[in-house]
Amino acid sequence: MATYDTLHRQSRTLESLFDTKLTAYSRMASAIARNSEDVEAGCSRERWRDVEGEVEDLLEKLKETNDALLALSNNPRTSPPSQSMSRAIQRHREVYQDYLREFHRTKGNVKQALEQADLLAGVRNDIDAYKSSTADALLAERGRIDSSHRMTDDILEQAYETRAEFGRQRTTLSSVGNRMAAVVETMPGINNLLSMIKSRRRRDSVVLGTVIAVCLILLLSYITR
Repeated sequence: MATYDTLHRQSRTLESLFDTKLTAYSRMASAIARNSEDVEAGCSRERWRDVEGEVEDLLEKLKETNDALLALSNNPRTSPPSQSMSRAIQRHREVYQDYLREFHRTKGNVKQALEQADLLAGVRNDIDAYKSSTADALLAERGRIDSSHRMTDDILEQAYETRAEFGRQRTTLSSVGNRMAAVVETMPGINNLLSMIKSRRRRDSVVLGTVIAVCLILLLSYITR
């Protein structure tokens, strides 16, 4: 059977270990609360669960040791505990109760921080999804605008080419018009030349007819003699 000294030392050891583990657990709770937007950045979920399990195990062992001390002090087969032993046993129980309350308070803080982190993560995911859908819509709209710009550029390029073709045709027609005007301007001179040729031919015909007539008259006069 365990003696008072053995249980007392065991309680002191467990209290020291529990205090260290509870401090680490509290720090994790604070880290989770500070980094509620990213739990993994502040403290791994698996790590704080491990620490929480270790704290719960130490707390259970501390309760068992305190119960063993109380049972030892109430055992009729042993001599009654001294006042110092009774005060030590009472002190161990008070420390256990303090640790129990502190653990539950810290555990509640961790749970609240995790719930807040999960809520914020859900909101952040919704925001990211909304941003992603908005970005996709903007990219699609930008693609349509770029397509419209390319189509407009193609139409403008065709319009510029058509205008250039019209310019070339206008130059060609202007050149043809100038040539036709030059030909028209030379037509009166050609008509005058033709008129002069016709007049000369008419005059030559008259002269030739006159000569023939005179010759006939002379021939007839000679025959009639």
